[in-house]
Amino acid sequence: MKLKSNIATSENGFIFNPATGDSFSGNGMAAQLLEAMKSGKTEDDIKQDILSRYEVSESQLNSDWDNWMLQLKEANLLEI
Repeated sequence: MKLKSNIATSENGFIFNPATGDSFSGNGMAAQLLEAMKSGKTEDDIKQDILSRYEVSESQLNSDWDNWMLQLKEANLLEI
């Protein structure tokens, strides 16, 4: 899944959807994930980067990733 191209993000995790006027606040990790998604990195690339940089198990990462995608989908931020 890919972040919609019109979604605006900031370095501190602020997310704005100009199509709906909705805004959301995220943390530093959210900002990193959004930037990676906007730059065109694949899900696998992003996950490998996280696994190499942080102490997290692959199963925990997959669970967290699924929750993250669900939140983005529910907020209408993804192209499906």
